[in-house]
Amino acid sequence: MLTILLLLIPLITALALMVAGPKFSRAIALGSALIELVITIAAMVLLQQGANPSLFIVHYNWITSLGISFSFAIDGISMLLLLLSNILMPIIVYSSFNKNYNNPHILYALMMMMLSAMIGVFTATDGFLFYITWELALIPIYFIILVWGGDNRQKITFKFFIYTLFGSLFMLLALIYVYLQIPEGDRSFDIQALYAAGRNLSVSEQGFVLAAFFLAFAVKMPIIPFHSWQPKTYYTAPTPGVMMLSGIMAKMATYGMIRWVLPMVPQGIVEYGQIGICLSVASIIYASCISIVQKDFKYLIAYASIAHIGLISAGIFSSNVQSLQGSLIEMLSHGINTVGLFIVYDIIYTRTHTSEMKKLGGIRAIDSSFAFMFFIVILSVVALPFTTGFVGEFLLILGLFTSNPIAGSIAGLSIILGVVYMFRSFQIMMLGETSHSLLHLPKLTRQEKTSLTIIVILIIGLGIYPKPILEITENSVKTLLEGIK
Repeated sequence: MLTILLLLIPLITALALMVAGPKFSRAIALGSALIELVITIAAMVLLQQGANPSLFIVHYNWITSLGISFSFAIDGISMLLLLLSNILMPIIVYSSFNKNYNNPHILYALMMMMLSAMIGVFTATDGFLFYITWELALIPIYFIILVWGGDNRQKITFKFFIYTLFGSLFMLLALIYVYLQIPEGDRSFDIQALYAAGRNLSVSEQGFVLAAFFLAFAVKMPIIPFHSWQPKTYYTAPTPGVMMLSGIMAKMATYGMIRWVLPMVPQGIVEYGQIGICLSVASIIYASCISIVQKDFKYLIAYASIAHIGLISAGIFSSNVQSLQGSLIEMLSHGINTVGLFIVYDIIYTRTHTSEMKKLGGIRAIDSSFAFMFFIVILSVVALPFTTGFVGEFLLILGLFTSNPIAGSIAGLSIILGVVYMFRSFQIMMLGETSHSLLHLPKLTRQEKTSLTIIVILIIGLGIYPKPILEITENSVKTLLEGIK
């Protein structure tokens, strides 16, 4: 019941927004997002209390002849991603209140459609349904960037669409291959049936399935060398779109690795997982170094995102309790931090019409509270203790070091490199002599201050007391790992 509500509310809201028109679109979108958040928190509490499983499981036969069912379920792993999605969505909507978009009701409708599809990805327990919702999530963001994006958006959006669609086809190929290994009378896309069929494959076959899935997910995360679409897409996308793309949508791929790949091809992970770790660690170092030399703050955020997603990916391939829990917590942390950074970017760009850092400077002298909140976000990005960034990265590096000490040591450099590029950006934009063009910079609006304050509260609150978040995922991670031994 709760799962159906979480899927349907944003979808119904999208339809209502199209009918209602622009006048009340912001209020409708925000109200819907807040209802989603309340239901998600209620579901989390009930799940931890061991409530009736029927509240979290939906199963209806759909295409019986092919073994396809309309199946969704919530466990601790999916709950964390639902919590991420529905914490960020109200912030993303509210932070856009003082922006003037053409046809805002269509923009918010597309955002709600995208949210519904992503919730489908995080809860689907049928392989075909997982693929369908995965593809459905791509359509709204394509139009969001194409209609409300920046310069050269047609070419950039086309490249983004082709890259992600190309990767998705390999995932479909892998799902069909595993499906066909099930005896003909019993074929099903049910997640447990696919798990069993995948585990019965030879090591080389599991390697093929792993490679196909990883190609799809590596494009979406992204991991080098499949990352070239990301920086320009992030730069071109409107702020609400890039917040959803980086804060939530990128986690579809890391979630897919944990939910579908690890339990389906465990021997493939054992045999070939070190290749995934090497590519992930290479992404960390490459993207961190590019971030250090960036001159544009929005591009810096894009490359920093690649570095942190690379760390999450390396942790997933390590396949132990610490690394998987760290990956999940870091997904939550990365989403909060990235949305916080894009709020900072949007505040600066709205006032100055530039994100080139050398044209800024001395903003702290004009608005010290803004500089303070920006600095808190930076501290979480660089994983300072008592911030949410520290919890995930500590567990990730610990788990990765246990699995591969060399890779763990190299990945640990991400913290040092992060300090370099994040503190450098703060120093250039916030400190020093105030630029003459910034002397009359307006103070933060109520929406901007509230949005950043919520981000800061989440960063500090979850950093000081991460126990509830750890408890959400612990049993599900242990169950998953026990099932693949």
